[in-house]
Amino acid sequence: QVPLVESGGGSVQAGGSLRLSCAASGFTYSTYCMGWFRQGPGRERERVATISRYNSIFYAGSVEGRFTISQDNAKNTLYLQMNSLKTEDTAMYYCARGRGGYCTTSLADYNSWGQGTQVTVSS
Repeated sequence: QVPLVESGGGSVQAGGSLRLSCAASGFTYSTYCMGWFRQGPGRERERVATISRYNSIFYAGSVEGRFTISQDNAKNTLYLQMNSLKTEDTAMYYCARGRGGYCTTSLADYNSWGQGTQVTVSS
């Protein structure tokens, strides 16, 4: 495991925007699958967006068109730009690193997790 540190969460009104960041050290971002997951109250953790080492990007259907995942390899930082936020986006958001370069749905294929950053969207 490697340390991943998220930041950028907060409280925002519906329709607003937030940008999450995930900083890491000790490995090269571009050689691993990196992604964002979230867990809302009483819900299972779900994959929000991932980017593989081959720059293949996945978005959950619920966020496609509103969220954008990106990474700055020089800074070893992963981002999640979240626009047009909805109340149902309220959750703890986690950054994760995959075991390899490909991205999957299974949480078991991600072996490093951040501590999470809370996003709260009010109506």
